Amino acid sequence: MSVTMRDVADRAGVSVKTVSNVVNGFVHIRPETRGRVETAIAELGYRVNVAGRNLRRGRTGMIGLAIPELRNPYFAELADTFMRAAEARDLVLLIEHTGPAGEHELDALRSARRQLTDGLLFSPMTMDPADLSPFDDLDYPLVMLGERVFGAPVDHVTMNNREAARAATLHLVERGCRHIAVLGAHEGERMGSAALRFEGYLAGLADAGQLHDPRLVGEAGRWRRSTGAAAMARVLDSGAPVDGVFAMNDALALGALHELHERGISVPHDVAVVGFDDIEEGRYSAPTLSSIAPGREQTARVAVDLLIERIAGETRPPRLVVADFEVVPRGSTAR
Repeated sequence: MSVTMRDVADRAGVSVKTVSNVVNGFVHIRPETRGRVETAIAELGYRVNVAGRNLRRGRTGMIGLAIPELRNPYFAELADTFMRAAEARDLVLLIEHTGPAGEHELDALRSARRQLTDGLLFSPMTMDPADLSPFDDLDYPLVMLGERVFGAPVDHVTMNNREAARAATLHLVERGCRHIAVLGAHEGERMGSAALRFEGYLAGLADAGQLHDPRLVGEAGRWRRSTGAAAMARVLDSGAPVDGVFAMNDALALGALHELHERGISVPHDVAVVGFDDIEEGRYSAPTLSSIAPGREQTARVAVDLLIERIAGETRPPRLVVADFEVVPRGSTAR
């Protein structure tokens, strides 16, 4: 016999309406009451009829996540984190690939697929920061992710790129590094992850009283292992002394580790390396990779909750949320 909401209410000693509020994510419930209801749900094995609930609300129970590419380990892990955050709220996540060159970003915003989802989580890679026109006439809930566009009339969840990059640079300084290279710079970029992380790198050098040496800047297009190895090679071939490397993402850092190993340069004894994103692969490299954990779990949780609020009809002003970050020291900086 199937378990009903009435069964849960009787077990928890509350009304059916209270059980319904808990199941539907109503926030104004005392923690102890919510705990009793959730315990009763677990003990009885009650399962929400999501399809029926969504049908009554005129919703699909599905949300979209538009990201540039899944080949990049960071975006792959980000998609997994968002999927788990959506599942925890009884939502199905549909992942859309907009292309590493941003060729399908506007398509994602205007696609007929938006009729299949109740809202969209959108992470643009190349959209012009000054062009807010695509957001003027949206007729569905949207939450912005990333660093390409600020000021759009939607909720926005991002990471603290500048301060995190500054902290990564100072982490190398604290390990005794005096000639710190940076990998992943984009010449001429004024907005986006590369620009913000480069600013943070320069700020870290300034805080430490170190001069900026242009020879220690390794530019890279797409942030991958191959471009990281190539950027590391160019810096080493420049003749500039190097005893520390800040790579703007972990894929670049892994490529740098490979190039340093190929040249017989010991990490961390000769050169210390720190990355950014704290992807799982870095925990199993040799040596293990120090990195910046940019608050991926917090980003997913907050962004999904903001989208749910908008789907429910929340009309407050748009919010900007900056996720917390953490420096995660591992073997590549263990001097």
